[in-house]
Amino acid sequence: MVIGPLFLSLQVAAAATALAFAAGVLLAWWFAVRQSKLTELASLIVTLPLVLPPTVLGYYLLVFLGRNSWIGRTFEALFGSPIVFTWYAAVAAAAVAALPLIVRPMQQAFESVNRNSLEAAMLDGAGRWQLFRHIMVPLSYRGMLAGLVLGFARAMGEFGATLMVAGNIPGRTQTLSIAVYDAVQANRMQEAHLMVLVLSAVTIAILFMTTVVLKKRV
Repeated sequence: MVIGPLFLSLQVAAAATALAFAAGVLLAWWFAVRQSKLTELASLIVTLPLVLPPTVLGYYLLVFLGRNSWIGRTFEALFGSPIVFTWYAAVAAAAVAALPLIVRPMQQAFESVNRNSLEAAMLDGAGRWQLFRHIMVPLSYRGMLAGLVLGFARAMGEFGATLMVAGNIPGRTQTLSIAVYDAVQANRMQEAHLMVLVLSAVTIAILFMTTVVLKKRV
């Protein structure tokens, strides 16, 4: 009973973290390099999943992913079924929830890079990609790794928004967090205890391994 939801949670968290990390790198770079009213507004929007109630976040996702949205219509036209109450909806919910925790550490790491180093590289003819690859990433890897780990941990534990847009379908959208809720609702407390321990152990193990890697690279 634990293996299925755990495996699904790992799949959803991995896919969601990959999507959020790809978007997060671009957003963090943009926020760090371009200081304007537009980036301030975009940064505020990215932060919203941290402060909005899960039901509100889930409602927004239903609006953006539902059949009446262009995203929902396009998905249904391509795959023949709605995106809501599917594995893809669970990934989308987890990615949105994880995004701010990925962006913030990376943005701070990018902003801490010495501007003189960037300017010197630009004077030598380095382009934006070369600046990012050869200067920003080596000097900011700790913040990038921290964002990646925090995002994955958040995606693993995502519950409220996922329940609203993906539902509680065993074998398809029932992640470990939702399975815990389902077990508690059904008064299967021993099963709930086991799943909570497994989820906690996985998250702690990921954080511990990341700490070890960071210490080795100091």
